[in-house]
Amino acid sequence: MSEPSQLYFRQLLSGRDFARGDQLATQMVNFSYLIGDRTTGEVLMVDPAYGVADLLGVAADDGMSVTGVLVTHHHPDHVGGSMMGYSIQGLAELLSHVSVPVHAHREEARLVTRITGLDPADVVAHDSGDVVRAGAVEVSLLHTPGHTPGSQCFLVDGMLVAGDTLFLDGCGRTDLPGSDPEAMYHSLCRLAELPDDTVIYPGHRYSVPSAATLEAVKETNIVYKPSSKEAWLTMFGR
Repeated sequence: MSEPSQLYFRQLLSGRDFARGDQLATQMVNFSYLIGDRTTGEVLMVDPAYGVADLLGVAADDGMSVTGVLVTHHHPDHVGGSMMGYSIQGLAELLSHVSVPVHAHREEARLVTRITGLDPADVVAHDSGDVVRAGAVEVSLLHTPGHTPGSQCFLVDGMLVAGDTLFLDGCGRTDLPGSDPEAMYHSLCRLAELPDDTVIYPGHRYSVPSAATLEAVKETNIVYKPSSKEAWLTMFGR
């Protein structure tokens, strides 16, 4: 675990902290994250979309240099591409500014390249349990399929960047192409086994608070109310 003064961590809300004035970014309330090492100035950017130059500017203003990207999943509101008739900035625009590796789960790498138009050589395919570093700060990758086949979460210093796997209220949709309700159930169970004081940082701001402990999420989030897989699938498997 890195020293508290060494870890650099920022949660940034689309339409407010970056991509201001972008109606879609404001409506979608995506979070992007910066995770890095204050000592070395290296930082990993999580799910850059919408205002890529703004995100780079935030990092630069804090004296940080982007050395890699972490991708929770391939949907365009997280990595850029075409969605609902909109063209969203993302990985392609970011890599035109900085030449850095994009870290995706093995089952998501091909989808990331297809959605964003990146060269496959730009995307590093990972397995669950792999670690990506920014300086001395280690980020553990947890495969959490369900919303998409290769969805992954990022664990660093008692914080979990959960993407669209787990929100403070609810979880990611399981009725989209590639979604799997049963896989989502098992992923949520896996996350529930983390320490209760783990702080959950979601992929969207679908609740008033922007983060909460896992203990609080398990207490209030309806996805943790069913007492069995069968009950969960009855409620959420459609």
